[in-house]
Amino acid sequence: MTRIATRFAALKDEKRAALVTFITACDPDRATSQSLLNAMPAAGADIIELGMPFTDPMADGPAIQLAAQRALAAGGSLKVTLEMVAEFRATDAMTPIILMGYYNPIYAWGPEKFAADAAKAGVDGLIIVDLPPEEADELVPFLRASGIDFIVLTTPTSDDARLPVVLANASGFVYYVSIAGVTGTGSATQSAIDQAVARIRRHTDLPVCVGFGIKSPDQAAQVARVADGAVVGSAIVQVLADGGKPLDLVRALAAGVRGARQ
Repeated sequence: MTRIATRFAALKDEKRAALVTFITACDPDRATSQSLLNAMPAAGADIIELGMPFTDPMADGPAIQLAAQRALAAGGSLKVTLEMVAEFRATDAMTPIILMGYYNPIYAWGPEKFAADAAKAGVDGLIIVDLPPEEADELVPFLRASGIDFIVLTTPTSDDARLPVVLANASGFVYYVSIAGVTGTGSATQSAIDQAVARIRRHTDLPVCVGFGIKSPDQAAQVARVADGAVVGSAIVQVLADGGKPLDLVRALAAGVRGARQ
């Protein structure tokens, strides 16, 4: 099985959800970002999303937009992002790493070559925010050939008619974007999340993780009671930007997720 499938199978045996954490590669610099990435699993992250720095992160709110700007100013790139994953893999062979970002840098790299290079570095999954299902065949066959999962985004507007189209190429897990907006802004009501997760599960057997707007351990715990994973990004990125201790937040989030179903 893939690392993602193995991780979710283990979590199912533990009867708990995953904590999925996000940081941007090279924010605020390569060394700090690498150190944080390497320390995430011990702090309680079950799956890690690593943002690929991009000049126009249109789905992201201010916290992650600014993180991308800091990363680019520090020399961040797709090449450096893959180097960071390879360095992480030198000491951690188990924790799934998912790259999250936008299609333009991958298109410029060459989808087939990128898939092969990402797999060689140790990437397990890819979330491409601006690649619609109708255009996914530009990339997905190469990802499948390289053993990389294509993780799709569903939203509050993904109704029962649209979901089969969105989920057609999905593997690894399904990421439910819980608000109609950008990252790190508002938060959805728990009842809305409950209903959305139930709707998605009628269309797929893949795990369902919920993100956008989860900022606190309590919110993460509420999501973890119904979903297979809680995704936290902007809150971690903001603590880092403020000069705080993001690993302390990860530990608190992990405690919330782990205790959610007890």
